[in-house]
Amino acid sequence: MISYLTGTIILANDRFIVLDVNGVGYKVFTTPDNIRKAQKNDMRAAFHTHLSVRENALDLYGFLELQEMEFFELLLTVSGIGPKTALGIMNIAPVEVILTAISKNDAGYLTKTSGVGTKNAQKIVMELKGKTNGFTFTEENKTPEETDAVDALQALGYSLKESREALKNVKKGTSSEQIREALKILGK
Repeated sequence: MISYLTGTIILANDRFIVLDVNGVGYKVFTTPDNIRKAQKNDMRAAFHTHLSVRENALDLYGFLELQEMEFFELLLTVSGIGPKTALGIMNIAPVEVILTAISKNDAGYLTKTSGVGTKNAQKIVMELKGKTNGFTFTEENKTPEETDAVDALQALGYSLKESREALKNVKKGTSSEQIREALKILGK
């Protein structure tokens, strides 16, 4: 029904934006990462959207990249996973990282999402295992040390984006070495 919107962001918080499209404000739920990216373009944004129709609500979920929306819709095919849970899963990491976790049968990674327990995470991995091959982007070969370093920096209060940016500028090594170097960069 509504599959794409382009307009000006007139309101943003950590869960949604309000996009003014020719005088009509659309509330679009999205990830914090998408909100940050969208705000960089003079508050002009274009979102691929998914309209969720429920008995008492019509909710729009939007993504800057088409493949993010397609992955969101793929998550919705898993029984018991609704739009809020799917968006929560996409909040824990970039899509390519989640795809990597699914391809490696790492259900534990998905349990970082509020409301997703071990059984649901295993169900998601099992149901999506063969369906993720159509996605063209894949996680660069991240070592376990890099993944641990990102998790540690996030535990210290840095955002996923800040953590990844800092770690791009450090040498490969043990996770503690990478964390130490990233903290020097983040402290500047």
